[in-house]
Amino acid sequence: MTPKSAHRALIDGPSGTIEVVANVPDGALAGIALVAHPHSQQGGSLDNKVVQTLAKTFFALSYVAVRFNFRGVGGSAGAFDDGIGETLDALAVLANARVRWGEALPVVLAGFSFGCFVQTRVAKEIAALRLVLIGPAVRRFAVEQVPADTIVVHGEEDDVVALADVLAWARPQELPIVVFPGCGHFFHGRLVQLQRVITGMWQSRARTTTS
Repeated sequence: MTPKSAHRALIDGPSGTIEVVANVPDGALAGIALVAHPHSQQGGSLDNKVVQTLAKTFFALSYVAVRFNFRGVGGSAGAFDDGIGETLDALAVLANARVRWGEALPVVLAGFSFGCFVQTRVAKEIAALRLVLIGPAVRRFAVEQVPADTIVVHGEEDDVVALADVLAWARPQELPIVVFPGCGHFFHGRLVQLQRVITGMWQSRARTTTS
């Protein structure tokens, strides 16, 4: 992603303005990747490094990468709403993106930590191509069950969301989890690896689908 590819805007949302940054690749678009950030009251924003890594990953895969600040963060109006209002914000951002870049484009929902909780709620409202969940905050919030092809990545030494809790959430779903050994919640020093793993899994699915 480059500054030239970034489109920053304030759009209308359920509780006022929502600050949005969209990185738009050149050429034909593969879809829209909506990326949700960590907990607003714990420093989460669209500038979070994991969130930026998710945006870079899908931008490189020719998706419009759309990040936004939840209510009460940056230029977004309103106050934290336990995921309920944040879900409405995400849906408003997605609706705006579809108008701008194409109603028929497939949608990927990606999130980090609290953002995963929001995206599982969004997935109940729209037909998403696939979910990508990084460090999902499964014990802190009632994270929904997800489709079998959801990509879930977690750090072995996550001190915010214990790996055991993620495994307990995934086990009844028979959902595979990609575990980064020796890695904490924020994937310090592992962001390039995170991008590489997601890209590889994404491209592998695309090859399987088209074969």
